[in-house]
Amino acid sequence: MSERLESGEEAESRPECADLGGEEQAVEAAGVDCDEPDEPNRSIDQVSTRLFQDQKESFANCDSSNKGIILKRILNGRRSSFPAVVETTQLSYYERYKAYQDYILGDTKPSEVQDFIAEYLEKVLEPYGWQAIWSNDMFEVLVEVTDLETSNLRAVVKLTEPFRYESETYSLNMEGMESFLEAKNHQVPLQELYVAFDESGEFEQTALAIEHLRFFYQHIWRIWDEDDDDDDFDYFVRCCEPRLKLYYDILEDRVPVDLIAEYNQLLSKCEETYKEFIKVRNDISTSDSESELNNVSMVEGVKLCEELDKLKYKLQIMESPLYRYVLRQDGYGLPGKQAKGTRPSGEKMIHVVSSSMTITLLKSLLKEKLNPDSFIQEQAMEFHSDPLAAINACYEGDIVIICPGRYSVNGFFTIADSIQVEGYGLPDDIVLVKEGKGDAFVDCTASCVKISNLKIIQHDATEGILCVRKGRTILENCVFQCDSTGVVLRTSAQLYMKNCDIYGAKGAGIEIYPSSMCELFGNDIHHCKEGILIKNFMEELYEVPKITMMNNLIHNHEDYGITMSKFAINFTKKKPCFVLHYTSDVERTTNLQCDLNEQNLELNSGSCVSQQVPDLLIEECDPAASEEIVVFNPLNTAECDEAITNELISTSATKMEQTRSRLNETLDSEMDNVMPQEIFPSIVGNHFKKNGKGSFGIVYC
Repeated sequence: MSERLESGEEAESRPECADLGGEEQAVEAAGVDCDEPDEPNRSIDQVSTRLFQDQKESFANCDSSNKGIILKRILNGRRSSFPAVVETTQLSYYERYKAYQDYILGDTKPSEVQDFIAEYLEKVLEPYGWQAIWSNDMFEVLVEVTDLETSNLRAVVKLTEPFRYESETYSLNMEGMESFLEAKNHQVPLQELYVAFDESGEFEQTALAIEHLRFFYQHIWRIWDEDDDDDDFDYFVRCCEPRLKLYYDILEDRVPVDLIAEYNQLLSKCEETYKEFIKVRNDISTSDSESELNNVSMVEGVKLCEELDKLKYKLQIMESPLYRYVLRQDGYGLPGKQAKGTRPSGEKMIHVVSSSMTITLLKSLLKEKLNPDSFIQEQAMEFHSDPLAAINACYEGDIVIICPGRYSVNGFFTIADSIQVEGYGLPDDIVLVKEGKGDAFVDCTASCVKISNLKIIQHDATEGILCVRKGRTILENCVFQCDSTGVVLRTSAQLYMKNCDIYGAKGAGIEIYPSSMCELFGNDIHHCKEGILIKNFMEELYEVPKITMMNNLIHNHEDYGITMSKFAINFTKKKPCFVLHYTSDVERTTNLQCDLNEQNLELNSGSCVSQQVPDLLIEECDPAASEEIVVFNPLNTAECDEAITNELISTSATKMEQTRSRLNETLDSEMDNVMPQEIFPSIVGNHFKKNGKGSFGIVYC
């Protein structure tokens, strides 16, 4: 039903734009005098005409939005046996926007869309007497329209004489095609008709109306739109406008290629899930409600409904221009270094970096780092004076050893292969200094990178000192003197940080994005704007980050020690399309209480979380499960551990109650598996001191 989105000009290509020969015959077939001299190599005869100059009075309102739109005649779009067609695909965003907003959809609801479109077509289309090329995946044939069935979005057609037909798959003569049409009652979809060019311009508004119809069902409409239980909203505002904007953003290369691919993948998965859900729902409606099989189908239906809602939310987020901007900032579409993989010879190499190699230093390296007994197989060595050159020369599995010294780096490190970078000595003795302005100093995209015993200094930066875009990065015994932001952990990436020192960031010392995993052990994070920034937004698209914190010292920050950032404007959640009734009044009361509790958790921008866990939520939470997930510090050395834990338990319990309120009591055990995981699997022994606004806060942006 919905065509996949493609980047660039491919998204606008139509069958009539293929390069086909026989231009003179096409011109003659269209009724154009071929005696006029043509320009050399002329492939498109652009006969421009203004639309609707001789409009009928009854069409005045529908046509006014299309005044000034110029259509072109396409001669190279069909085989020689076909006439030219009216080119309608090169409409601008504004032209389509005005047509859908003012004259086709208006303020219609999803359930009324087809009726509004049928009414528009009834007013605008010529009822009969025009020729068109009926084009689909199997064949192309020239037909003449004799009547319209706008309520079904179909036209009644007959074959033209002479018979004009082309197909690479099926070979049919006129009799065979006539039999095929009779089987279809001579009715064909209006979307598959491409209006033949006529010198009078009489049928150009018909061509434009069919183009609006075709574009709508290819790029705007989704098969589940009409089946939405929440039908009381403006379809143009919620669905048509953002999807139209997305289409043109893709067409004009304003959306990263990988984000387009993910959107199309989600779209396909959502369509498949919806079809499965409809099948299960139909089976339930026709089966015995008392049977055991029906109970199993109910469970399956609930799962499919939850999955469908989640996919629809993800699509809705990607269709929003604001959220697409955030996703782009999340690393989509950024040019990245490609991993080299293993060295062609299969060997692994040790790269030694030193500004000046001495005999004493070489002896120490051979004794402590390059002892043959510590390596399973013989390894080659290379010597460098520049750490950037050493890392750029690495293949999968290589080791970089940086000797003591101060190294000025004019550029940035992009680590795409799984390597190990370590300093030989104490971190304060091995210093890497970023020279000049730029983005992240160290950018990690490999499956596993280990960096240890280094001091990294950054100046005049626009991004963090180290960014983990994907894969897993291990940081041990490192010192980070930051400028803009400290360590940035992007979506779905993993970070293990132990015994590191982070300070001086104008933003957060550590910035954590959704769906990531962060393990912090014994780190000192201090003198930044804020200690740790957790970006827990777009919950419909991403899972919450998983953060383990043990024995960290977070102090002397301008704002909070830990800040959770959320969007102030959320999407309105739709009613589930699979509805089960409450089994008791007690369940209704419990769900209502949970709704009130969730409303009480809402905070103003910049406010700090400070609330008690409601008794109802504590009773409904499994104490044993809570003890497994969150470990309290028995010595009370961590000022903030228990406060953060209470906030997370409260939020999770509320979500659990809301989920259970949708379901029958017999399905409670099934939905326990859908419980969201805690953001902090473990938080123990952390110290929070002298933070300007407190230890923990939620900020809405």
